Amino acid sequence: MEKKRLRVRTVIISDVHLGTTDCKAREVNHFLRNVRCEKLILNGDIIDGWQLRRSGHWTKAHTRFIRLVLKMLEKRDTRIIYVRGNHDDVLAAFLPLEFEHLCVVEEHIHEGLRGRYLVLHGDVFDTVTKNFAFLSHFGDWGYQVLLKINRAYNVWRAWRGKEYWSLSKAIKARVKSAVSHVSKFEDHIAQLAHDRQCVGVMCGHIHTPADKMIGNIHYLNSGDWIESLTAIVEHYDGRFELVDYPSFLREYPMPAEEPALESIPEPAEV
Repeated sequence: MEKKRLRVRTVIISDVHLGTTDCKAREVNHFLRNVRCEKLILNGDIIDGWQLRRSGHWTKAHTRFIRLVLKMLEKRDTRIIYVRGNHDDVLAAFLPLEFEHLCVVEEHIHEGLRGRYLVLHGDVFDTVTKNFAFLSHFGDWGYQVLLKINRAYNVWRAWRGKEYWSLSKAIKARVKSAVSHVSKFEDHIAQLAHDRQCVGVMCGHIHTPADKMIGNIHYLNSGDWIESLTAIVEHYDGRFELVDYPSFLREYPMPAEEPALESIPEPAEV
């Protein structure tokens, strides 16, 4: 009997940050192995070029992610849209690129069953990222330090039998300037979608998952695979859903052992 899979029209993920210690590669790989879709949108910061230039942390699980995407492209006829982010900005000099079912672009218009959706990473609305590169890299360094502190704190919490707690998410929720930044980001990106005559927008960048209406614009943020572990899926009836990994895991349990890297077929030679 065929294994149960989540079958949807479109999957949107962002901010995987392959090449970093805190990337949840094992979890996102499990998610991709258990979905079948006609179109996969990788909405920026899939590979973290900033961290790889500094030192980086690349594992077999990170390689496995690349192999899984290639398998979807070649074996399942999935169309792949890769939208450039700010951490994979090395791609900017070569865009747009198109190879059969693979497109690498700055932004994309997704023709949903309920209308047009603007797809972009969202860093264009981050003035620090856009205009002050040294400050954005300093901010990224600070975020990595925060994640290290959070990692150590959660080891202690696990020892105490407590669930995972995110320091950075708590800061975003409670610090007034952080809340204001997220709100302004959402408003600006919704306005751009309206100006482009779209009914909705899909983005990432701020690591804050969302599925809501901003005025008459459907705002979707796919979150990240460092802390929130979320994705957006479009069902065959045109309905969008924000999927979180803990809920997905209850429906599609992870086996005791992951498939070995060698068990994933090599891409066919051209």
